[in-house]
Amino acid sequence: MTPIVWKRLSKAAVNFKPIPNKWSAKWTVVRRSISSGKHQDQNSNHHQQQQQQQQQGRQSKGKFNKIQRKWSWKAGAGWTILSVLDWWLLAAGGWLTWRGVFLRWTPIGICMIAAAQWHLHNRELDRKGLPRTAASWQMNIYCSLPLRMMSRAWGWLADCRVPTPARPLLYGLYSTAFGVNIEEAASSDFKNYRSLAEFFTRSLKEDVRYVDPKSCIVSPCDGRVLHFGTATNCQIEQVKGVSYSLEEFLGPPTWSDKNECPTIVEKIKKKSPDNALYQCIIYLAPGDYHRFHSPTVWKPEIRRHFSGELLSVSPKVAKWMPGLFCLNERALYIGKWKHGFFSFTAVGATNVGSVQIYMDEKLKTNQWVGLEVGTHRCKEYDELVLPSDAFLGKGELLGQFNMGSTIVLIFEAPRDFKFNLQPGQVVRMGQRLGCVGDKEDTIEDLNKTKRIIESM
Repeated sequence: MTPIVWKRLSKAAVNFKPIPNKWSAKWTVVRRSISSGKHQDQNSNHHQQQQQQQQQGRQSKGKFNKIQRKWSWKAGAGWTILSVLDWWLLAAGGWLTWRGVFLRWTPIGICMIAAAQWHLHNRELDRKGLPRTAASWQMNIYCSLPLRMMSRAWGWLADCRVPTPARPLLYGLYSTAFGVNIEEAASSDFKNYRSLAEFFTRSLKEDVRYVDPKSCIVSPCDGRVLHFGTATNCQIEQVKGVSYSLEEFLGPPTWSDKNECPTIVEKIKKKSPDNALYQCIIYLAPGDYHRFHSPTVWKPEIRRHFSGELLSVSPKVAKWMPGLFCLNERALYIGKWKHGFFSFTAVGATNVGSVQIYMDEKLKTNQWVGLEVGTHRCKEYDELVLPSDAFLGKGELLGQFNMGSTIVLIFEAPRDFKFNLQPGQVVRMGQRLGCVGDKEDTIEDLNKTKRIIESM
Protein backbone atom coordinates (compact mmCIF):
# COMPACT_ATOMS: atom_id res chain seq x y z
CA MET A 1 0.00 0.00 0.00
CA THR A 2 1.51 3.31 -1.08
CA PRO A 3 1.90 6.23 1.31
CA ILE A 4 -0.60 8.26 -0.67
CA VAL A 5 -3.33 5.60 -0.35
CA TRP A 6 -2.63 5.12 3.38
CA LYS A 7 -2.86 8.90 3.91
CA ARG A 8 -6.23 9.08 2.14
CA LEU A 9 -7.66 6.13 4.19
CA SER A 10 -6.51 7.66 7.49
CA LYS A 11 -8.10 11.01 6.54
CA ALA A 12 -11.37 9.27 5.63
CA ALA A 13 -11.46 7.35 8.94
CA VAL A 14 -10.94 10.53 10.97
CA ASN A 15 -13.64 12.46 9.08
CA PHE A 16 -16.12 9.53 9.10
CA LYS A 17 -19.70 10.56 9.93
CA PRO A 18 -22.57 8.11 10.61
CA ILE A 19 -25.43 7.82 8.15
CA PRO A 20 -28.34 10.03 9.21
CA ASN A 21 -31.28 8.22 11.00
CA LYS A 22 -29.26 4.96 11.11
CA TRP A 23 -29.56 4.75 14.89
CA SER A 24 -32.08 6.42 17.17
CA ALA A 25 -31.28 8.81 19.98
CA LYS A 26 -31.71 6.00 22.53
CA TRP A 27 -28.98 3.86 20.99
CA THR A 28 -26.72 6.91 20.74
CA VAL A 29 -27.11 7.45 24.51
CA VAL A 30 -26.21 3.82 25.18
CA ARG A 31 -23.14 4.07 22.91
CA ARG A 32 -22.01 7.20 24.70
CA SER A 33 -22.37 5.55 28.12
CA ILE A 34 -20.06 2.67 27.17
CA SER A 35 -17.55 4.57 25.02
CA SER A 36 -14.05 5.44 26.19
CA GLY A 37 -13.13 8.82 27.60
CA LYS A 38 -10.95 10.05 24.76
CA HIS A 39 -13.79 9.83 22.19
CA GLN A 40 -16.43 11.45 24.43
CA ASP A 41 -16.28 14.87 22.74
CA GLN A 42 -16.41 13.35 19.29
CA ASN A 43 -19.48 11.24 20.16
CA SER A 44 -21.15 14.32 21.63
CA ASN A 45 -20.78 16.13 18.29
CA HIS A 46 -22.20 13.11 16.48
CA HIS A 47 -25.14 13.05 18.87
CA GLN A 48 -25.93 16.75 18.23
CA GLN A 49 -25.69 16.28 14.47
CA GLN A 50 -28.00 13.27 14.59
CA GLN A 51 -30.59 15.20 16.62
CA GLN A 52 -30.56 18.02 14.09
CA GLN A 53 -30.93 15.56 11.22
CA GLN A 54 -33.82 13.82 12.99
CA GLN A 55 -35.62 17.13 13.46
CA GLN A 56 -35.15 17.88 9.75
CA GLY A 57 -36.45 14.40 8.92
CA ARG A 58 -39.60 14.95 10.99
CA GLN A 59 -40.30 18.17 9.10
CA SER A 60 -39.92 16.45 5.69
CA LYS A 61 -42.81 14.66 4.08
CA GLY A 62 -43.11 11.48 2.08
CA LYS A 63 -43.89 7.79 2.37
CA PHE A 64 -40.24 6.73 2.40
CA ASN A 65 -39.44 8.96 5.37
CA LYS A 66 -42.27 7.38 7.47
CA ILE A 67 -41.01 3.88 6.76
CA GLN A 68 -37.46 4.89 7.57
CA ARG A 69 -38.46 6.55 10.87
CA LYS A 70 -40.50 3.48 11.87
CA TRP A 71 -37.60 1.15 11.14
CA SER A 72 -35.20 3.39 13.04
CA TRP A 73 -37.42 3.39 16.16
CA LYS A 74 -37.70 -0.39 16.17
CA ALA A 75 -33.98 -0.80 15.78
CA GLY A 76 -33.30 1.62 18.62
CA ALA A 77 -35.85 -0.03 20.94
CA GLY A 78 -34.44 -3.47 20.27
CA TRP A 79 -30.89 -2.43 20.97
CA THR A 80 -32.01 -0.57 24.11
CA ILE A 81 -33.75 -3.71 25.48
CA LEU A 82 -30.65 -5.77 24.84
CA SER A 83 -28.53 -3.17 26.57
CA VAL A 84 -30.84 -3.16 29.62
CA LEU A 85 -30.64 -6.95 29.81
CA ASP A 86 -26.88 -6.82 29.61
CA TRP A 87 -26.80 -4.22 32.38
CA TRP A 88 -29.14 -6.31 34.57
CA LEU A 89 -27.00 -9.40 34.14
CA LEU A 90 -23.92 -7.42 35.11
CA ALA A 91 -25.57 -5.65 38.08
CA ALA A 92 -27.34 -8.77 39.44
CA GLY A 93 -24.56 -11.09 38.44
CA GLY A 94 -23.61 -14.22 40.32
CA TRP A 95 -26.73 -16.28 39.62
CA LEU A 96 -24.70 -18.89 37.73
CA THR A 97 -21.91 -19.09 40.31
CA TRP A 98 -21.82 -21.61 43.16
CA ARG A 99 -22.67 -18.87 45.63
CA GLY A 100 -25.62 -17.79 43.49
CA VAL A 101 -26.89 -21.37 43.24
CA PHE A 102 -26.87 -21.92 47.02
CA LEU A 103 -27.93 -18.45 48.15
CA ARG A 104 -30.37 -17.52 45.35
CA TRP A 105 -31.62 -20.46 43.34
CA THR A 106 -31.66 -22.97 46.20
CA PRO A 107 -34.04 -21.01 48.53
CA ILE A 108 -36.38 -20.40 45.60
CA GLY A 109 -36.38 -24.10 44.80
CA ILE A 110 -37.02 -25.06 48.43
CA CYS A 111 -39.97 -22.66 48.61
CA MET A 112 -41.42 -24.08 45.39
CA ILE A 113 -41.05 -27.65 46.66
CA ALA A 114 -42.66 -26.74 50.00
CA ALA A 115 -45.57 -25.03 48.22
CA ALA A 116 -46.07 -28.10 46.01
CA GLN A 117 -45.98 -30.43 49.04
CA TRP A 118 -48.49 -28.21 50.86
CA HIS A 119 -50.83 -28.29 47.86
CA LEU A 120 -50.57 -32.07 47.45
CA HIS A 121 -51.18 -32.60 51.18
CA ASN A 122 -54.33 -30.45 51.08
CA ARG A 123 -55.56 -32.29 47.97
CA GLU A 124 -55.11 -35.64 49.71
CA LEU A 125 -57.07 -34.43 52.76
CA ASP A 126 -59.84 -33.10 50.52
CA ARG A 127 -60.01 -36.43 48.70
CA LYS A 128 -60.45 -38.28 52.01
CA GLY A 129 -63.02 -35.76 53.25
CA LEU A 130 -60.84 -34.67 56.20
CA PRO A 131 -60.25 -31.10 57.43
CA ARG A 132 -57.13 -29.37 56.19
CA THR A 133 -54.66 -29.89 59.03
CA ALA A 134 -50.89 -29.58 59.24
CA ALA A 135 -48.59 -32.39 58.18
CA SER A 136 -45.77 -33.52 60.49
CA TRP A 137 -43.10 -31.60 58.53
CA GLN A 138 -45.20 -28.43 58.69
CA MET A 139 -45.58 -28.81 62.46
CA ASN A 140 -41.83 -29.31 62.86
CA ILE A 141 -41.08 -26.17 60.87
CA TYR A 142 -43.59 -24.15 62.90
CA CYS A 143 -42.22 -25.44 66.20
CA SER A 144 -38.66 -24.59 65.10
CA LEU A 145 -39.44 -20.86 65.00
CA PRO A 146 -37.94 -18.84 67.90
CA LEU A 147 -41.36 -18.15 69.43
CA ARG A 148 -40.19 -18.45 73.04
CA MET A 149 -37.42 -15.92 72.50
CA MET A 150 -39.91 -13.62 70.79
CA SER A 151 -42.39 -14.06 73.66
CA ARG A 152 -39.74 -13.21 76.25
CA ALA A 153 -38.77 -10.10 74.27
CA TRP A 154 -42.42 -9.09 74.04
CA GLY A 155 -42.85 -9.62 77.79
CA TRP A 156 -39.91 -7.32 78.49
CA LEU A 157 -41.25 -4.70 76.09
CA ALA A 158 -44.79 -4.88 77.52
CA ASP A 159 -43.43 -4.30 81.03
CA CYS A 160 -41.52 -1.15 80.04
CA ARG A 161 -42.89 2.13 81.29
CA VAL A 162 -44.87 4.11 78.71
CA PRO A 163 -44.47 7.92 78.86
CA THR A 164 -47.58 9.50 80.32
CA PRO A 165 -48.36 11.76 77.31
CA ALA A 166 -48.16 8.77 74.95
CA ARG A 167 -50.46 6.49 76.97
CA PRO A 168 -53.83 7.76 75.65
CA LEU A 169 -52.63 7.45 72.05
CA LEU A 170 -51.08 3.99 72.44
CA TYR A 171 -53.84 2.45 74.57
CA GLY A 172 -56.51 4.16 72.50
CA LEU A 173 -55.16 2.65 69.28
CA TYR A 174 -55.02 -0.78 70.92
CA SER A 175 -58.58 -0.43 72.23
CA THR A 176 -59.86 0.56 68.80
CA ALA A 177 -58.01 -2.24 67.03
CA PHE A 178 -59.15 -5.05 69.37
CA GLY A 179 -62.48 -3.73 70.65
CA VAL A 180 -61.54 -3.02 74.27
CA ASN A 181 -64.40 -1.63 76.38
CA ILE A 182 -62.43 0.65 78.67
CA GLU A 183 -65.63 1.79 80.42
CA GLU A 184 -65.80 -1.63 82.15
CA ALA A 185 -62.33 -1.25 83.66
CA ALA A 186 -61.84 -0.20 87.25
CA SER A 187 -59.96 2.82 85.92
CA SER A 188 -61.09 4.23 82.59
CA ASP A 189 -58.26 6.78 82.46
CA PHE A 190 -55.49 5.55 80.14
CA LYS A 191 -52.87 7.58 82.01
CA ASN A 192 -53.25 5.40 85.12
CA TYR A 193 -51.71 2.35 83.39
CA ARG A 194 -47.93 2.42 83.68
CA SER A 195 -47.20 -0.18 80.97
CA LEU A 196 -48.86 -2.33 78.36
CA ALA A 197 -48.75 -5.27 80.78
CA GLU A 198 -50.77 -3.32 83.34
CA PHE A 199 -53.28 -2.33 80.68
CA PHE A 200 -53.62 -5.94 79.47
CA THR A 201 -54.26 -7.25 83.00
CA ARG A 202 -56.59 -4.43 84.06
CA SER A 203 -59.23 -5.19 86.66
CA LEU A 204 -62.97 -4.62 86.17
CA LYS A 205 -65.56 -2.73 88.13
CA GLU A 206 -67.40 -4.78 90.70
CA ASP A 207 -70.82 -4.59 89.06
CA VAL A 208 -69.96 -5.25 85.38
CA ARG A 209 -69.83 -9.08 85.72
CA TYR A 210 -72.60 -11.11 87.31
CA VAL A 211 -71.76 -14.57 88.66
CA ASP A 212 -74.82 -16.79 88.30
CA PRO A 213 -75.44 -18.26 91.78
CA LYS A 214 -77.85 -20.94 90.50
CA SER A 215 -75.53 -22.44 87.90
CA CYS A 216 -73.32 -25.30 88.98
CA ILE A 217 -70.55 -24.12 86.64
CA VAL A 218 -69.97 -20.67 85.12
CA SER A 219 -67.57 -19.21 82.59
CA PRO A 220 -64.16 -18.54 84.16
CA CYS A 221 -63.32 -15.69 81.75
CA ASP A 222 -64.41 -13.52 78.86
CA GLY A 223 -63.88 -15.16 75.50
CA ARG A 224 -65.21 -17.24 72.63
CA VAL A 225 -66.24 -20.90 72.99
CA LEU A 226 -64.13 -23.01 70.61
CA HIS A 227 -65.62 -26.39 71.55
CA PHE A 228 -67.66 -28.13 74.24
CA GLY A 229 -69.11 -31.58 74.71
CA THR A 230 -68.37 -35.02 76.11
CA ALA A 231 -65.05 -36.86 76.12
CA THR A 232 -65.86 -40.48 75.29
CA ASN A 233 -62.40 -41.79 74.38
CA CYS A 234 -58.71 -40.94 74.60
CA GLN A 235 -58.95 -38.48 71.67
CA ILE A 236 -61.17 -35.45 72.27
CA GLU A 237 -61.91 -32.53 69.99
CA GLN A 238 -60.19 -29.16 70.35
CA VAL A 239 -62.30 -27.81 67.46
CA LYS A 240 -64.69 -29.54 65.10
CA GLY A 241 -62.85 -32.34 63.29
CA VAL A 242 -59.47 -31.72 65.00
CA SER A 243 -58.62 -33.62 68.18
CA TYR A 244 -55.92 -34.00 70.84
CA SER A 245 -54.89 -36.76 73.22
CA LEU A 246 -56.47 -36.62 76.66
CA GLU A 247 -53.63 -38.52 78.33
CA GLU A 248 -50.93 -36.33 76.75
CA PHE A 249 -52.83 -33.23 77.80
CA LEU A 250 -53.40 -34.24 81.45
CA GLY A 251 -50.39 -36.47 81.89
CA PRO A 252 -50.47 -39.94 83.50
CA PRO A 253 -53.37 -40.43 85.97
CA THR A 254 -51.18 -41.01 89.03
CA TRP A 255 -54.00 -39.85 91.33
CA SER A 256 -56.12 -42.86 90.33
CA ASP A 257 -55.79 -46.45 91.56
CA LYS A 258 -58.06 -47.89 88.84
CA ASN A 259 -55.41 -49.88 87.02
CA GLU A 260 -57.96 -52.33 85.68
CA CYS A 261 -59.84 -49.66 83.70
CA PRO A 262 -59.13 -49.96 79.97
CA THR A 263 -59.38 -46.25 79.03
CA ILE A 264 -58.04 -43.01 80.40
CA VAL A 265 -61.60 -41.65 80.62
CA GLU A 266 -62.59 -44.28 83.17
CA LYS A 267 -59.33 -43.99 85.11
CA ILE A 268 -59.61 -40.31 85.89
CA LYS A 269 -63.17 -40.41 87.22
CA LYS A 270 -63.37 -40.00 90.98
CA LYS A 271 -67.01 -40.38 91.97
CA SER A 272 -69.12 -42.71 89.86
CA PRO A 273 -68.42 -44.89 86.79
CA ASP A 274 -71.85 -43.90 85.50
CA ASN A 275 -70.78 -40.28 85.18
CA ALA A 276 -69.50 -38.81 81.93
CA LEU A 277 -66.48 -36.66 81.20
CA TYR A 278 -67.06 -33.19 79.72
CA GLN A 279 -64.86 -30.45 78.35
CA CYS A 280 -65.17 -26.77 77.45
CA ILE A 281 -62.54 -24.68 75.60
CA ILE A 282 -62.69 -20.87 75.77
CA TYR A 283 -60.37 -18.64 73.75
CA LEU A 284 -59.45 -15.19 75.08
CA ALA A 285 -58.87 -12.64 72.31
CA PRO A 286 -56.32 -9.82 72.78
CA GLY A 287 -59.10 -7.32 73.50
CA ASP A 288 -60.83 -9.42 76.18
CA TYR A 289 -60.56 -9.13 79.94
CA HIS A 290 -57.34 -11.06 80.63
CA ARG A 291 -57.97 -12.24 84.17
CA PHE A 292 -59.68 -15.56 84.89
CA HIS A 293 -61.71 -16.82 87.83
CA SER A 294 -62.81 -20.08 89.39
CA PRO A 295 -65.78 -21.56 87.48
CA THR A 296 -67.23 -23.42 90.47
CA VAL A 297 -66.58 -24.46 94.05
CA TRP A 298 -63.77 -27.01 93.87
CA LYS A 299 -60.57 -28.16 95.52
CA PRO A 300 -57.31 -28.17 93.50
CA GLU A 301 -54.96 -30.91 94.70
CA ILE A 302 -52.14 -31.16 92.12
CA ARG A 303 -50.48 -28.61 89.88
CA ARG A 304 -48.63 -29.75 86.78
CA HIS A 305 -46.56 -27.33 84.71
CA PHE A 306 -45.81 -28.53 81.17
CA SER A 307 -42.94 -26.54 79.64
CA GLY A 308 -43.87 -26.98 75.99
CA GLU A 309 -44.05 -24.74 72.94
CA LEU A 310 -45.55 -21.26 72.66
CA LEU A 311 -47.59 -21.65 69.49
CA SER A 312 -50.52 -19.45 68.63
CA VAL A 313 -53.88 -20.67 69.96
CA SER A 314 -56.07 -18.55 67.70
CA PRO A 315 -59.10 -20.37 66.24
CA LYS A 316 -57.49 -20.59 62.78
CA VAL A 317 -54.35 -22.24 64.15
CA ALA A 318 -56.42 -24.54 66.38
CA LYS A 319 -58.28 -25.77 63.29
CA TRP A 320 -55.02 -26.35 61.42
CA MET A 321 -52.74 -28.00 64.01
CA PRO A 322 -53.87 -31.26 65.69
CA GLY A 323 -52.81 -31.67 69.31
CA LEU A 324 -52.09 -27.97 69.71
CA PHE A 325 -53.00 -27.89 73.41
CA CYS A 326 -50.74 -30.88 74.10
CA LEU A 327 -47.75 -29.08 72.54
CA ASN A 328 -48.10 -25.71 74.25
CA GLU A 329 -46.87 -24.67 77.66
CA ARG A 330 -49.66 -24.92 80.21
CA ALA A 331 -50.43 -24.79 83.93
CA LEU A 332 -52.79 -27.65 84.83
CA TYR A 333 -54.64 -27.83 88.15
CA ILE A 334 -56.24 -31.18 88.96
CA GLY A 335 -58.75 -31.63 91.75
CA LYS A 336 -62.37 -32.44 92.46
CA TRP A 337 -65.76 -30.83 92.83
CA LYS A 338 -69.10 -32.08 94.08
CA HIS A 339 -69.65 -34.27 90.99
CA GLY A 340 -66.16 -35.81 90.87
CA PHE A 341 -63.02 -35.06 88.86
CA PHE A 342 -62.31 -31.44 87.91
CA SER A 343 -59.38 -29.83 86.07
CA PHE A 344 -58.59 -26.24 85.14
CA THR A 345 -55.86 -25.54 82.54
CA ALA A 346 -54.39 -22.19 81.53
CA VAL A 347 -52.68 -22.69 78.14
CA GLY A 348 -49.85 -20.36 77.13
CA ALA A 349 -49.38 -19.06 73.59
CA THR A 350 -47.18 -16.84 71.43
CA ASN A 351 -46.44 -13.62 73.37
CA VAL A 352 -48.47 -15.06 76.27
CA GLY A 353 -45.84 -17.27 77.87
CA SER A 354 -46.32 -15.59 81.23
CA VAL A 355 -49.24 -17.21 83.11
CA GLN A 356 -49.69 -16.01 86.67
CA ILE A 357 -51.68 -17.94 89.28
CA TYR A 358 -52.21 -15.90 92.44
CA MET A 359 -52.41 -18.83 94.85
CA ASP A 360 -49.32 -20.51 93.35
CA GLU A 361 -46.30 -18.24 93.72
CA LYS A 362 -43.87 -21.05 92.82
CA LEU A 363 -45.19 -21.28 89.28
CA LYS A 364 -42.70 -19.76 86.81
CA THR A 365 -43.64 -19.89 83.14
CA ASN A 366 -41.92 -18.79 79.92
CA GLN A 367 -38.46 -19.69 81.26
CA TRP A 368 -35.36 -19.95 79.08
CA VAL A 369 -34.94 -23.56 77.85
CA GLY A 370 -31.95 -23.14 75.51
CA LEU A 371 -31.57 -23.05 71.76
CA GLU A 372 -32.55 -26.65 71.02
CA VAL A 373 -34.62 -26.48 67.84
CA GLY A 374 -37.31 -29.01 66.99
CA THR A 375 -37.35 -30.69 70.42
CA HIS A 376 -40.80 -30.85 72.00
CA ARG A 377 -40.93 -30.62 75.77
CA CYS A 378 -44.66 -31.29 75.82
CA LYS A 379 -44.27 -34.54 77.85
CA GLU A 380 -42.00 -33.03 80.49
CA TYR A 381 -43.72 -31.50 83.50
CA ASP A 382 -43.13 -30.40 87.08
CA GLU A 383 -45.65 -31.55 89.67
CA LEU A 384 -46.55 -29.83 92.92
CA VAL A 385 -48.92 -31.06 95.61
CA LEU A 386 -51.09 -28.17 96.79
CA PRO A 387 -52.10 -27.55 100.44
CA SER A 388 -54.98 -29.65 101.71
CA ASP A 389 -56.99 -26.59 102.71
CA ALA A 390 -56.93 -25.03 99.23
CA PHE A 391 -60.53 -24.36 98.19
CA LEU A 392 -61.73 -22.04 95.44
CA GLY A 393 -65.19 -20.49 95.42
CA LYS A 394 -67.32 -19.75 92.40
CA GLY A 395 -66.15 -16.53 90.73
CA GLU A 396 -63.04 -16.23 92.90
CA LEU A 397 -60.11 -14.52 91.16
CA LEU A 398 -57.58 -17.16 90.14
CA GLY A 399 -54.95 -15.69 87.81
CA GLN A 400 -54.19 -13.70 84.66
CA PHE A 401 -52.70 -13.87 81.16
CA ASN A 402 -50.54 -11.33 79.41
CA MET A 403 -52.63 -10.79 76.26
CA GLY A 404 -55.05 -13.53 75.16
CA SER A 405 -54.84 -17.30 75.43
CA THR A 406 -57.06 -20.29 76.21
CA ILE A 407 -58.78 -21.91 79.20
CA VAL A 408 -59.59 -25.64 79.03
CA LEU A 409 -62.05 -27.18 81.52
CA ILE A 410 -62.29 -30.98 81.79
CA PHE A 411 -64.63 -32.27 84.47
CA GLU A 412 -66.79 -35.18 85.56
CA ALA A 413 -70.58 -34.79 85.84
CA PRO A 414 -73.76 -36.89 85.66
CA ARG A 415 -74.92 -37.88 82.20
CA ASP A 416 -77.86 -35.49 82.34
CA PHE A 417 -75.52 -32.49 82.48
CA LYS A 418 -76.32 -30.04 79.67
CA PHE A 419 -74.39 -27.10 78.30
CA ASN A 420 -76.23 -23.81 77.73
CA LEU A 421 -73.91 -22.82 74.89
CA GLN A 422 -73.62 -22.56 71.12
CA PRO A 423 -70.45 -23.19 69.07
CA GLY A 424 -68.57 -19.93 68.61
CA GLN A 425 -70.62 -18.15 71.27
CA VAL A 426 -69.07 -15.17 73.06
CA VAL A 427 -69.31 -15.56 76.84
CA ARG A 428 -68.55 -13.32 79.79
CA MET A 429 -67.07 -14.23 83.13
CA GLY A 430 -69.75 -15.54 85.50
CA GLN A 431 -72.15 -16.50 82.70
CA ARG A 432 -73.86 -19.89 82.95
CA LEU A 433 -72.07 -22.70 81.10
CA GLY A 434 -74.32 -25.59 82.04
CA CYS A 435 -76.32 -27.39 84.71
CA VAL A 436 -77.25 -30.91 85.76
CA GLY A 437 -80.74 -31.67 84.49
CA ASP A 438 -83.31 -29.25 83.16
CA LYS A 439 -83.89 -27.42 86.42
CA GLU A 440 -81.75 -24.68 87.82
CA ASP A 441 -79.65 -25.43 90.85
CA THR A 442 -80.54 -23.82 94.12
CA ILE A 443 -78.05 -21.48 95.71
CA GLU A 444 -75.60 -23.92 97.21
CA ASP A 445 -74.31 -23.86 100.74
CA LEU A 446 -70.52 -23.41 100.58
CA ASN A 447 -69.78 -25.38 103.74
CA LYS A 448 -72.02 -28.24 102.65
CA THR A 449 -70.33 -28.38 99.26
CA LYS A 450 -66.92 -28.50 100.89
CA ARG A 451 -67.99 -31.45 103.07
CA ILE A 452 -69.20 -33.31 99.97
CA ILE A 453 -65.89 -32.70 98.23
CA GLU A 454 -63.86 -33.78 101.25
CA SER A 455 -65.82 -37.03 101.53
CA MET A 456 -64.71 -38.26 98.07
